[in-house]
Amino acid sequence: MARMPSAERRRQLTEAAIRAMARDGVARTTTRSIAAEAEVSLSVFHYCFDSKQALIESVFTTLTDHSVTVVKDALRPTDTPAPTDTPAPGATLEETVAAGFRAYWDHVRAHPDEHMLTYELTQYALRQPGFEHLARRQYALYAEAYADLIEQLRRDMDLRLQVPVSVLARYLAAMTDGLTLNYLVLGDEEAWTDILETVTAHIAGLVRAG
Repeated sequence: MARMPSAERRRQLTEAAIRAMARDGVARTTTRSIAAEAEVSLSVFHYCFDSKQALIESVFTTLTDHSVTVVKDALRPTDTPAPTDTPAPGATLEETVAAGFRAYWDHVRAHPDEHMLTYELTQYALRQPGFEHLARRQYALYAEAYADLIEQLRRDMDLRLQVPVSVLARYLAAMTDGLTLNYLVLGDEEAWTDILETVTAHIAGLVRAG
């Protein structure tokens, strides 16, 4: 087995855990099955993670990063290469917000099992004594990620917010969390175009150009 830095090995095992849990469910996923998914020995797993809590915390963080990265890419400055749905130079606030939501929603539609896993992990953590703080940390990560995105937009577009960053960040986290769960339960992709347009207009109304 090729040697690699411990941080890279942890990332490898975390991604393997996400695949295994998304496929088999959290309850049925064991450390042995994760090691097999990553094609490493069980001893390597235990070297990288000294507890199941540490693994689940890493999974929570990585799942959040997956979603946030695609949104950040959609909102990146216009002088760097970007996906075709990135807002063009001079894009309006609504166009920019819409690009971010579209990027997130494309990720949800492309990786429904991964997003379903986030809800399963939350319930698992809340029901396991001593793991409750991991669920709280998960939602803190959501708020932190949205706060960073809001601050980026505020700098790039010289925006003034109608509400504090912390309030808007938690509001966005709660709204996208609920919308995502609705989609996973109900499906109906055609309905979401109008829903996202409504959400975009509402969010844009909470800020204004400086």
